[in-house]
Amino acid sequence: MSLLLGLDIGSTSIKANIYDLKGNLVSGASTPTELAYPEKEHPGWSIWDPDTIWEAAKNSIKKAVASIDSKENIKAVAVAGFGMDGVPVDKNGKWLYPFISWHCPRTEKQSREWSEKLGADEIFYKSGKQVMHIDTVYRILWIKENHPEILEKTYKWLLIEDYVNYLLCGEVATDLSMASCTSLLDQRSRDWSKELVGHAGFDISILPPVQASGTVLGNISPGVSSQTGLSTDTKVVLGGHDYHCGALAVGAFVPEVVMDIVGTWEMVFQSSHDPRLEEKVFKNGISVESHVAKDMYNTVAYSVSGGMLEWLNKTICFEERLQAKNNNRSEWKEMMLKAEASPVGSNGMFFAPYFCGAGSPIVDNRASGAYVGLTDQSDKGAIIRSTIEGLNYQFKDMLEAFEKASGSSSDKVVAAGGAIKNKFWMQNKADVTGKRIEVPEVEEATPLGAAILAGIGVGEYKDEQDAYRMTYKTGPIYEPDENNNREYDEYYKIYKRLYFDLKDLNENIYQKFNR
Repeated sequence: MSLLLGLDIGSTSIKANIYDLKGNLVSGASTPTELAYPEKEHPGWSIWDPDTIWEAAKNSIKKAVASIDSKENIKAVAVAGFGMDGVPVDKNGKWLYPFISWHCPRTEKQSREWSEKLGADEIFYKSGKQVMHIDTVYRILWIKENHPEILEKTYKWLLIEDYVNYLLCGEVATDLSMASCTSLLDQRSRDWSKELVGHAGFDISILPPVQASGTVLGNISPGVSSQTGLSTDTKVVLGGHDYHCGALAVGAFVPEVVMDIVGTWEMVFQSSHDPRLEEKVFKNGISVESHVAKDMYNTVAYSVSGGMLEWLNKTICFEERLQAKNNNRSEWKEMMLKAEASPVGSNGMFFAPYFCGAGSPIVDNRASGAYVGLTDQSDKGAIIRSTIEGLNYQFKDMLEAFEKASGSSSDKVVAAGGAIKNKFWMQNKADVTGKRIEVPEVEEATPLGAAILAGIGVGEYKDEQDAYRMTYKTGPIYEPDENNNREYDEYYKIYKRLYFDLKDLNENIYQKFNR
């Protein structure tokens, strides 16, 4: 029986899932992803330690593989990774500086200066990207400005997926979807933009060769085989950016499907046959990227999402965690029970979901979050519910911008990501937007999408459509409550003012606290 391994390098955990060819999860394991804040003088600066990432990846693989009797049945592995974060390595593959995390604000200065120099619109029309300080080019510019000696020693700058692939099999490459998040890929030629790299002022040779997802890179090395249990006959196949892989698993590789993937980040995603480098796309805060699906592009709106609910859980929900333990059920279930008990609109409390800046449709790295409308009648249930409502107002805002950019709308949205298990969140999403939310019955869309790419690479599937036909399973559908939707349409008007009313205040706060 042929098996495929999808390795998902996520911000919260690193998952290794092994699937059969029908998309059924055969074995899986995960290891928490450790975010570090090593700079005492800059307490907000965050990094991922490359050795820690690699040890977590190996640990997850080893635990997943341990329950497989015939290791030779695992025909291929592909990696999905969160984008932007990269590491400089020397000619011996030794890393020279840790991954600067997407949580880290240090490259805001470089993004602002570079976009003022080139023009945000020109960056978009070449690379497809909106200006976001987390994109790879700004990390390289930061290293160039602050540690030029490191850039001089750099042989290759590897994104997190590329780094793991290199350690798995010894080959250096990146895929089109990961290259898209650097702000350095020319979306028309699908190769590195000599013009953009020239403006950045570094040697283009440090960027890895760009290849299509599904390309076989090599075999698992003997050293990795002994450490993980994988066979040296197992192929390493080029995967892709995490949410692109998730899109592959739920059928969002054709233009007819609009996908919402909800995890730490939330993305509204739609495929296209051509790069839509158009003014209306740019002005609505939408980015254009190359898909992991063969010869396809996509448009995407994104903002940080689930990370804020995780913050809420860790910060104020100790009581719910204790109740969950006593009641032998999920702490998220305890939180949602309190949210459900609060009325629609959370008694006038609103959440501005800008913990990591504002994303689509207004990209502003200096925005910050807030709870507005607190009174002495506000309780924890209202705080939790207002957080969910705020995230779903944000989704509606992204979706409206997306529809303006595309000139069309859809009655339904296919949802994927870790949040799909949260029934209250999904139902509230339908109520806020008035859209039908369809949740496929898939075991972890992102690692499954990576596994599908692995299968395509080694010929277990003919193409994306063949894999989709074999693995896709329909799941629950959430229909909007008409009464709730009417109320939310009114409250959404208040939400739409939050960013603008807080903008000057947030700018002042940023100037005082983020030097």
